[in-house]
This record gives sequence, C-alpha cells and structure tokens, in this order.
Amino acid sequence: MALRRFAVQFGLRAQAPVADLAASWGRAFATVLPELKYAKSHEWAKSQGDVAVVGISDHAQGELGDVVYVELPEVGATVTKGETFGVVESVKAASDVYSPISGEVVEINQALVDEPAKVNSSPYEDGWMIKVKLSNSGELGDLLDSSAYEAHCQH
Repeated sequence: MALRRFAVQFGLRAQAPVADLAASWGRAFATVLPELKYAKSHEWAKSQGDVAVVGISDHAQGELGDVVYVELPEVGATVTKGETFGVVESVKAASDVYSPISGEVVEINQALVDEPAKVNSSPYEDGWMIKVKLSNSGELGDLLDSSAYEAHCQH
C-alpha cells in the first residue's frame, strides 16, 4: 500500500506491477560516467593513450545482481570488438562479456578472482576487468557517449 501511495505521489501509474516500478527505479539510479564510452551490450571503455580499460557498466552489474565469479582472458590474448572475452556469474545468471574494442590484453584485474563483488561495489574503479592495447583506436568513436548510453538504458 505504501508503495502505491509513493507511486501516485510521484506521478507513476499506481497499477504498475512492483517489478516494473523497481526496474524503472534501478535504471534511473545507475551511474553513467561522462568520460567513458559504452557499448550497447553494457560494457565500457576508458581510453588511456594506446590502451583502454574495459569493464561492465553500473547498469549491467545492477541487472546481474551479486557477482560471485568472473572469468577473464589471459594476458596476451587478442580480443575483438563485439566478441566475447569473459564471463560474469551472479546469483541470478551467468552472462558473457563482450569486448567494446579490439586489441591485445595487456593486463587483467587479478583482484576480481578473489573478490568478484568488486564488479558490484565499484564497476568503474576497482571492478575494471581488462586493459587492452588498442589495435584500432577509431573503434572508440563507434561507442556510445554517456548521454546516448543513458538513453539506451531507458528502453
């Protein structure tokens, strides 16, 4: 009943199922950083010269729930834009992680092996996954900026 009053107070449809309301609230509160580029599959990339740091977005980790396992590629592996490079398992599901850019993996976040929940608590800082030496820096331009990604998450 309190949820229904809250919904009416803020102009939400009172007859909306709780799951619909919770899903829309979750999207509204996901953090999107303006300095990052985003893939429609919810990975992000941050350019640092000829290397990009890659992880999953706050929106993605919120949808997954509590992350319990992260599988990452080996250093030296080649990743290709749009192709799978790892897996994130949560209490809800397992999900492939796709590379937003192409290149050679030069570092992995080894801390995620022991503490995969860093993906939840700090998706843009401590929860990064891989660092990739870019083979085509132009691919960064194909990714969504923060405004376009926020719009994408609304759908």
